[in-house]
Amino acid sequence: MKNGLEAKLQNLPMEPGCYLMKDASGTIIYVGKAKKLRNRVNQYFVGAHDFKTTKMVSQVKDFDFFITRTEKEALLLEINLIKKHRPRFNIMFMDDKTYPYIKLTKEAYPTLTVVRETKKDRKSKYFGPFPDATAAHQTIRLLQTLYPLRKCKTMPKKVCLYYHLGQCLGPCEYDVDPQVYQEMLDKITRFLNGDNKEILQDLKQKMEVATEKLDYESAIEYRDFIQSVEHVSDKQQVQIEDRSNRDVFSYFCDKGYLSIQGFFIRAGKLLERELSLSPLYGDPEEEFVSFITQYYQKHPSPVEIVLPKLEEQDMEVLQDTLESKIIVPIKGYRKKLLDLAQANAKNQLYLKFDVIEAKSKNDETLMEKFSQILGRDIHRVEIFDNSHISGSFTVAACVVYDEGKPNKAEYRIYKLHTQNSDVDSMKEVLYRRYYRLLIEDARMPDCVLVDGGKQQVDVAKEIIDALGLDLPILGLVKDDKHNTSDLMNRDGQLIPIDKNSPFFFLLTRMQDEVHRFAITYHRKLRQKAQTKSILDEVEGIGEVRKKKLLKHFGNFKSIKSASIEALSEVLPLEVATELYEILKDATSE
Repeated sequence: MKNGLEAKLQNLPMEPGCYLMKDASGTIIYVGKAKKLRNRVNQYFVGAHDFKTTKMVSQVKDFDFFITRTEKEALLLEINLIKKHRPRFNIMFMDDKTYPYIKLTKEAYPTLTVVRETKKDRKSKYFGPFPDATAAHQTIRLLQTLYPLRKCKTMPKKVCLYYHLGQCLGPCEYDVDPQVYQEMLDKITRFLNGDNKEILQDLKQKMEVATEKLDYESAIEYRDFIQSVEHVSDKQQVQIEDRSNRDVFSYFCDKGYLSIQGFFIRAGKLLERELSLSPLYGDPEEEFVSFITQYYQKHPSPVEIVLPKLEEQDMEVLQDTLESKIIVPIKGYRKKLLDLAQANAKNQLYLKFDVIEAKSKNDETLMEKFSQILGRDIHRVEIFDNSHISGSFTVAACVVYDEGKPNKAEYRIYKLHTQNSDVDSMKEVLYRRYYRLLIEDARMPDCVLVDGGKQQVDVAKEIIDALGLDLPILGLVKDDKHNTSDLMNRDGQLIPIDKNSPFFFLLTRMQDEVHRFAITYHRKLRQKAQTKSILDEVEGIGEVRKKKLLKHFGNFKSIKSASIEALSEVLPLEVATELYEILKDATSE
């Protein structure tokens, strides 16, 4: 063990807190919490560990720590540090595990929307989660058709097309009895809580009346509504003994991997979704507690949360941190649900273990290949690409790969000077990138990869040498058919790559990813310019309404293809009509 680390380890306090492991570049690679800092951190540097933990510890060159007054403070600090630094060895539960909810606002004239961000909001109710996003949107469409709630995000001064279609009561212009809204809200709430009997009974009655009047068109419409209600309700099929809202979590770990399974029970019906299956670098129970805390920072809390038996101090911290009642069942149907969650976690781990381990070993092998080619340890690779049309809207992208995996939090995009040649563009982006890292004393890559042959490699060498950096450079060389064929080092020497090898496929994935990232930004700039020029022609559309249009439709292409009715969701009807006509004329030219 290194003398500096040994001295720090001996002086660690026996108090609760968080520790931050750092690599040789000073980058934080792991964050953990501890009841007693000295004991916990010392465990990493003594005794035997599995391969993955040994690999992580081998990269630790330094660490920092924060002392907290309580374990609860340590847990909350750990979550915030993980969110801030995104260490590559931490299990990032919060990134890609969001589910859609239905949000019902508590305004005088409420609205219904599908959301994924469920920040604590006393002015709204949230229903869900919906593991099937399609079911959430189907439910919204159904309820908005059946009940004429307000559709617009901000109240206009006059009624819009929805009022004339009978899909809104027009509270923006007319007085509406509050009792009418309350009755609709009660029915919507009952339906979203799993009670669809009243809606089905009402729809069947209307269908029968329409049939008796020989109004078959309306009867068919009601029949379709009934089928939609039944289809949405069928998304939750497993009945539980009571109608409470609860979440059930359990976990299973083996061979250095952790699997966490969550069941969401709403209105007595069970929704299932696998939440996490990841390499494990810390204590399983600590990682599980960390996950639970992270999860409920982004999701509404149910009435109760069912968990397996944990250490008493962990249970106290969770109970103090979370708003829900925590239950550790010994028997009964809650215990059956908990056992089922653990069985699923175990099964999922063993089903996917071979694939995960093979992929992990493959990633390590690929980085070893980079290291062999360059004669030094390679963990982070940055690749660059440019995009433009005849010198206009010139942009460049930098994509970052850590340990063979894309690190999207580190991606960067650059708007470059127009009319630059490809060589000048590469010079500009490389200078801006590494000059910025220098002045910020930020982590440098272990290798710079440029998409091009000797000319681009020479450009990279010129800029990197001028900045006084010791960074290996590789170029992706294309053959006569413009297909990637070889690598080129900074001395212009070709390095043949087997086109059937996993390493070659990693290089092509990197190449595709940086091209995708660059071209996406390039198109965004073009659309923005095009949108600005056309929307400026419409009287009644200023900067605020431009932003609303783009936020509502997502891009200019969707605005161009929108109907007057769709445009009037954002704009007054007369403005929407004028915009529609201008866009129609522009398209026909």
